[in-house]
Amino acid sequence: MTSTVSPHAAEQRRAPALPGGAFVEGRWVPAGDEAVLDPEDGAVVGYAARTSPADVARAIGHLSNARAEWPVRERQAALRRAAAGVAERRDEFAALIAAEGIKTVTEARGEVDRCIETLTLSATVADALIGETIPFDSSPRGAGKIGWYTREPLGVVGAITPFNDPLNLVAHKVGPALLAGNGVILKPSEHTPLTALTLTEVLLSAGVPADRIAVVCGDYEVGNALVSDSRLAAVSFTGGPHTAEAITRSAGIKKLLMELGGNNPTIVCEDADVDRAVSAVVDGAFGAAGQNCLSVQRVYVHSRVHDTFLRRVVAGTGALKVGAKTAPDTDIGPMISEAAARRVEGQVEYAVRQGATVWTGAVRRGSFYEPTVLTDVPTGSTLLTKEIFGPVVVVEPFESYADAVTNANSTGDALHAGVFTESVHTAKRLSGELRAGCVLVNETSDFRIDAMPFGGFGTSGIGREGVRFAVRELSAPRSVILAG
Repeated sequence: MTSTVSPHAAEQRRAPALPGGAFVEGRWVPAGDEAVLDPEDGAVVGYAARTSPADVARAIGHLSNARAEWPVRERQAALRRAAAGVAERRDEFAALIAAEGIKTVTEARGEVDRCIETLTLSATVADALIGETIPFDSSPRGAGKIGWYTREPLGVVGAITPFNDPLNLVAHKVGPALLAGNGVILKPSEHTPLTALTLTEVLLSAGVPADRIAVVCGDYEVGNALVSDSRLAAVSFTGGPHTAEAITRSAGIKKLLMELGGNNPTIVCEDADVDRAVSAVVDGAFGAAGQNCLSVQRVYVHSRVHDTFLRRVVAGTGALKVGAKTAPDTDIGPMISEAAARRVEGQVEYAVRQGATVWTGAVRRGSFYEPTVLTDVPTGSTLLTKEIFGPVVVVEPFESYADAVTNANSTGDALHAGVFTESVHTAKRLSGELRAGCVLVNETSDFRIDAMPFGGFGTSGIGREGVRFAVRELSAPRSVILAG
């Protein structure tokens, strides 16, 4: 969280040795007085610059005026070197992710490995830029003409990233955009800018030209100045639908690529391996304290196995350790702020007043919220209709698969959905009926690899991420016609 330092904050930690607190017009901007705080205890982790709308305008102008050729082979080489650079600084990145964000150090190490993979993939998908010849002789009007199309960069891409994956989601924006030949102006979450600034240092050291990347830091004012600039060709945003709506109102005519999360369902069938389903749900619902766009939020369990499943999920959830992010045995760290934890607390308390039953959890201590299992959540509750972005899972029984699918599809914004069954027939049926960007069989919603197309339907977003697919989204065909 960026703010002035509270007098009650813990003793300031050693700030990372960053070259600056923003990167504008090819130069590092000195870090200012925007303190970045550890959500666990309020300790100062480091400082970011206070970027102004004028800084944003200058940064976009600098990227827009880039004239030097940067061949694809050099883009690939720079991204490969950047992947190696992140690997060399693996421990530093993991410590920084854990310090300014919500992940345990174990989760942070996993994110560093994901970032290395994402940058490596970005260096290997140049074939996504391949064009084709155009069959002009298929039309009488094309007689005597030949032609082809190539894929060209869009221009300057504005990338806005969230706090929950402050390294890998930045890589998912920056890697494909650079490979496609664009300039990128990045606005990381105001809660976690230091990781993004450190990655930018690695990218520049790896050979990314200084007129191809910029980093601005701040909150709504900076974001609005970025997306509303007419020189921007595209906005790539990961976050919530409320912010997405504001972006669409401000952006004007430009391409939008958005990943907006969702209330992801999992269906546990009567023939499911219950132990496998229990383990996957506990892991998928509470990793990163539920602050994950793929987090499991609703589980529909066949009535024949419901009681057994619920009992084991409650036991597994209750065994999770909530505590300090740096402790190697901690399973659940804090939420991004005490305000976020209070928001989840309020939603759960309201559902309980309406008749929901708490089986474990539902206790807040500062920015920590204990992993929570609920049943009997009333129809229409926000826990069933909206993404809660916290460590809460709802378990409900079903009798017929038609009812399970109807309930699973009721929100209209699932990124992923999970199905547990031993039947190929059931797997085929449910995977065809569930409305989600990906249906995982014998796995929950909480899984992806960085090479796959990633996104959902409805209010879960616009377009698809995943390295190869993002390269296509961030480039466009340009045709050349030679008349005979």
